[in-house]
Amino acid sequence: MKKFIFVLLALVVLAVSVPVFAEGELIGVAMPTNSLQRWNQDGNNMKTQLEKAGYKVILEFANNDVALQISQLENMILNDVKLLVVASIDGGALGDVLKTAKDNGIPVIAYDRLITGTEYVDYYTSFDNYRVGKFQGDYIVKALDLENAAGPFNIEFFGGSPDDNNAHLFYQGAIDVLQPYLDSGKLVCPSGQIDFNTVAILGWGTDDAQARMDNLINSYYADGKTKLDVVLSPNDSLALGIANSLKAAGFTLDNWPIITGQDCDIPNTINLIQGYQAMSVFKDTRTLAERTVKMASQILNGEEVEVNNTTDYDNGVKIVPSYLCDPVVVDKSNYKEMLIDSGYYTEDQIAVK
Repeated sequence: MKKFIFVLLALVVLAVSVPVFAEGELIGVAMPTNSLQRWNQDGNNMKTQLEKAGYKVILEFANNDVALQISQLENMILNDVKLLVVASIDGGALGDVLKTAKDNGIPVIAYDRLITGTEYVDYYTSFDNYRVGKFQGDYIVKALDLENAAGPFNIEFFGGSPDDNNAHLFYQGAIDVLQPYLDSGKLVCPSGQIDFNTVAILGWGTDDAQARMDNLINSYYADGKTKLDVVLSPNDSLALGIANSLKAAGFTLDNWPIITGQDCDIPNTINLIQGYQAMSVFKDTRTLAERTVKMASQILNGEEVEVNNTTDYDNGVKIVPSYLCDPVVVDKSNYKEMLIDSGYYTEDQIAVK
C-alpha cells in the first residue's frame, strides 16, 4: 500500500512539473524577403522547427516591401495567430499593426532585427551584432598586422541598410576596433567616406554595392598607383557586389583587397574558397531558429522566458529583453569544419565550378 501511494505521488509530482505544451497553436512568421539566401533559410528553418514542435505556421516573405509586410501581419492577426515572429524590413514602421496585435493578446518576438519606436514588442532573438562588427574589425587588424606593420594601408567602408538596427551595430563594432588605426594614420581612407550615413547601402542591395564600388574605383584607384588593401563589408550581399565590381575593373588575386562579410552565403563561401573574400561571420540560422522556437514555447506555455541580455537593446521606447546567440568567424582555414562538417552545406553546394 505504501509503495502504491509513493508511486501515485511521484506521478502527481511529475504531472505538475511538466508544462502543458501548447501544441497546435498557430504562429505567424514574417520574413523581409525571399530574394536573399539568408532569409530563405531563416524562414524555412523557423517553419520546420515550429512544426516539429507541434505548432501550425503561417510563413510570409514581403519582398522588402514595408506596406506588404504590414498587410501580411494584419492578415495573420485576422487568422487568429497566437504569437508573431517578425523579422522587420523597417524596424520603425510596425508600431500600429503591432498595437493591433497587442490589443488581440498576441505576443511579438522580434527576430534578428530589433523592432524600434514601439512598446508592442515583447522579446528579441538575434546574434550579438555588435560583436559581428568587432569580429570583422579584429580580422582586418590581424590580417594586416596593424599592431606591427608600418602601413599606411588603404581602406574603404561599406555600411548596411540604415533602416536596419543591426546595420548600425555591425558598423559601430567594426569602427570601435579600427578607429585607433585611422587616428594613427596606419589606416587611410582615400575617399574620406567613413560616416555611416555616407557609406550605408539601403536595402542591402548587391547591385547598389557594386555601383558604389565602381564609383570608388573610378574616383580613387583608377591611376594604377593607389593600392586598395581592404574593404570593410558588413555582410555577404554587399561583399558580393564589391567583388563583382573589382573583377569587372580588372583586379586579380595578385592585387585583391581583403573583403569582410557576414552570413556565409553560398556564392560568398565559393569566393572565400577561391580567395575573393577573406572572411565571413557565420550566424547559424538553425541555432537562432531553435532559440526562437524555445522562446515561443515558453511564452505560449506561460513559463519564464529565458533571456541573456536585459540592458542593451533599447528600441527608443523600452529595453527589449533579448536572447543573443554567438556568431563565429569563418575563413579558408575552417570553412569545412563550420559549414560542411556541421551539416549546414554539402560539399556539392559550395563546390567551385
